Amino acid sequence: MIIAENYVLANGLTIPKLGYGTWMIQDDKAAEAVKSALDVGYRHIDTAQAYGNERGVGEGIRASQVDRKDIFVTTKLAAEIKSYDEAVAAINESLKKLDIGYIDLMIIHSPQPWDKFREGHYFEGNLAAWRALEEAYNDGKLKAIGVSNFEQEDIDNLLTNGSIKPMVNQVLAHVSNTPFELIDYCQKQNILVEAYSPVAHGEILKHPEVMKMAEKYEVSVPQLCIRYCLQLELLPLPKSENMKHIKSNTLVDFEISAADMEALKKLKPLEDYGDSSKFPVFSGK
Repeated sequence: MIIAENYVLANGLTIPKLGYGTWMIQDDKAAEAVKSALDVGYRHIDTAQAYGNERGVGEGIRASQVDRKDIFVTTKLAAEIKSYDEAVAAINESLKKLDIGYIDLMIIHSPQPWDKFREGHYFEGNLAAWRALEEAYNDGKLKAIGVSNFEQEDIDNLLTNGSIKPMVNQVLAHVSNTPFELIDYCQKQNILVEAYSPVAHGEILKHPEVMKMAEKYEVSVPQLCIRYCLQLELLPLPKSENMKHIKSNTLVDFEISAADMEALKKLKPLEDYGDSSKFPVFSGK
């Protein structure tokens, strides 16, 4: 089953192929959500400093019956942190809030602060933050390090001037909006691409062509979209607080035909992301 399968990062660390995303889950509800995800088989939990729920995520992990060593936990360095000293302090703060001993993967949330998203590259600031991640990695506080929302130029900056290659780039990727060139570039560099919002934050649910194809495979639209990501060798991070959906999002052991994959790749992009268009990653600015 996919839920039990892993990818292998560039440093040899295994990472579950399917992750449970916790964006917009309140801190006081995160423990129960994480515990539920672990109960149905997830072994990869994704959070972030910006989500404001690291404490609750850590509580859920500690309260579960699953051994810590069998759980892969990702958090993200806040996008606004572009100095070494701030990054060091923030890394230690995440370790304290999560209270799970170590962090499996920590990534820079964005190459730009959110209010400057896609405005310039912040090369020096990202290198300063990256140096702090490298040191925490070398000290064993972090088992892997990476980035999120980085474009090729931002990654090249770290490859050229950093000491450790990013192991992951987490990006917006879903049916009708898949950054194929960036994915190809990362995969050639042996950087695993993770796909956040694989169901387009819910907007893809009403897409008629996707609905029709899901019916063909006798699966839900989210299951089809998650499977699409997996067949592109991406690591999808679906999010839900609904127990039924948390479980069904793991049931993706079917195969989309090559022809149908091509059709999905060529779908016209969504016009917008509805209410979620206010967020920089969905508006592009």
